[in-house]
Amino acid sequence: MQLKLTPRLKKITELIKQDSRVADIGTDHGYIPIYLLENKIPAYVIASDVNEGPLETAKKNIEAYGYANQAELRLGSGLETLQPGEVDTVIIAGMGGILITELLQVVPQVTKEIETFILQPMQAQQELRRYLANNGFTITQDLLVKEDTRIYEIIVVQKGEQVIEDEIYYEIGFHLKSNPKALAEEFLLGKMHAQKEIIASVERQNSPAAIEKHQECVKKVAKLEEALEWLRN
Repeated sequence: MQLKLTPRLKKITELIKQDSRVADIGTDHGYIPIYLLENKIPAYVIASDVNEGPLETAKKNIEAYGYANQAELRLGSGLETLQPGEVDTVIIAGMGGILITELLQVVPQVTKEIETFILQPMQAQQELRRYLANNGFTITQDLLVKEDTRIYEIIVVQKGEQVIEDEIYYEIGFHLKSNPKALAEEFLLGKMHAQKEIIASVERQNSPAAIEKHQECVKKVAKLEEALEWLRN
């Protein structure tokens, strides 16, 4: 039987190079390892999760698809389940951006040996990009994928120096134009709408914090409008 992935997970698998040694951190149902093995992409796969329940589910799914001898399952937190140099590609998908930054810091001897990280934060994307750009990583791809009504961000990272021309790139990504134009426009318009909603909620408040937040959001909307014009030209 052929496993069908959601658009978000499918996009992640498309980023895996042939014969990579892959670790899927927070594997949940084990769908990414199954799909990769089904399509004969990796040389080696580790599927890990911090919770026994999801890992047991992943084990059952992997066995059901006939890959019990080709995927290694490990119980533990983040990169602590790995040895230095054991894999070259790490996937961390479906977690918050703050948690991902924490996971990248726990075992530096493992982190520094990874060639490529494929990160898919569910929120705090700006904070994650800021951490990466200021801690010896370069973002090589910022990809958008729409699933139902939500646009997800996928960040591909390698070791290197990140050039930061403007703070707004932490918000919108460093490679927005590499995405389909209509999707990138929808992404920016969504961010502008969110900022305008915040402005509307604080503009009648007179506290120093509300005034500061209002000014911050107004500046961000202006930057997003500039980005939208740049995208359309």
